Amino acid sequence: MDGSLHKSATSPRIPSHYQDQDRIFAAAFKILEHAIEQRAFPCASVAITHSGRLVALKAFGRFTYEEESPIVTPETVFDLASVSKVLATTSMAMILYERGLLDLDAPVTGIVPEFAGEDARRREVTFRMLLAHSSGLPAYEKLFLRAPTSEELVREALRVPLKTSPGTHAEYSDIGFIVLGLALERVTEEALDVFCQREVFGPLGMLQTTFNPPPAWKQRIPPTADDKTFRKRIIQGEAQDENASIMGGVAGPAGAFSTASDVAAFAHAMLSGGAPIVRPETLAVFTRRESSPAGTSRALGWDTPSKPSQSGKYFSPSSFGHLGYTGTSLWIDPERQLSVTLLTNRTWPDCSSQAIKEVRPRFHDAVAEALGSKVSR
Repeated sequence: MDGSLHKSATSPRIPSHYQDQDRIFAAAFKILEHAIEQRAFPCASVAITHSGRLVALKAFGRFTYEEESPIVTPETVFDLASVSKVLATTSMAMILYERGLLDLDAPVTGIVPEFAGEDARRREVTFRMLLAHSSGLPAYEKLFLRAPTSEELVREALRVPLKTSPGTHAEYSDIGFIVLGLALERVTEEALDVFCQREVFGPLGMLQTTFNPPPAWKQRIPPTADDKTFRKRIIQGEAQDENASIMGGVAGPAGAFSTASDVAAFAHAMLSGGAPIVRPETLAVFTRRESSPAGTSRALGWDTPSKPSQSGKYFSPSSFGHLGYTGTSLWIDPERQLSVTLLTNRTWPDCSSQAIKEVRPRFHDAVAEALGSKVSR
């Protein structure tokens, strides 16, 4: 693919130089092509930045496994699922922190008093704990099964019992990010999607990134599931995450849609010290691995490489990234000035395929090896 042919798909902030991508990343691309043949996922879209340049932008497969299904292009828009946590919610938290509007070590109940409940430990939960997934809240709850409206779901989320004492254990928690998203909206008196459009997506030229994509975009969005149990329809162009769906498609844990090139534009900003979104000092606070609880791999909002890691074996210890349930991921390595965006719809048709867990690290390793990163950490 000639880089000059797809300028509309890339942010003007990243110089593009991917004319030779098929040769340089042949081994990495073959891994994705083979994964599609093996039905790990129907399609994928990839963007790689290195040393300040977009060095790969490539799409693979079709929307579904049917031969008549639309072919994926670099303009294809994917449901980011939990990559929304860093692209949107954590970015919002970083901006508010930098502006002095968010005290990371303040109790959440100061902003969301309903979170207190009868368990005295809940008053110990801080914003830092929500971001670092150490609040004590459980990983996930099917709130959508008992809360038919957004208001009821939020009330249910604020009542979910603590599983462990705050600050003692790290457990990735969607519930924690529902609470966090609500709290940030209270601080700004503005909806998460509205804030992020103005303060994050707009300044970065991310024109193909949004919550609740307009109906006209549907033909550019691969379906993520054939939901036969809850919504009883094919999920395409709306959040696959059921809790986020009940919340109107805008939630702290999920709901954002984007292209690989837009996510790469965001990654490029993070590799540029956060500009023009936040200052380097702020980015450092959020992307540095937390020292407690012991053994955590979590930074604030972000994850960092563990052993083994979905980022593979070459990303440096200072790297940060995030995964999404629909088969999306973003990993950023400041030491190597490298970012890898991988978007898929591995949840099609029934969320059962787990093959991406094996594909992702192999793909990341092949990318690193193609760029000469031969020494594992």
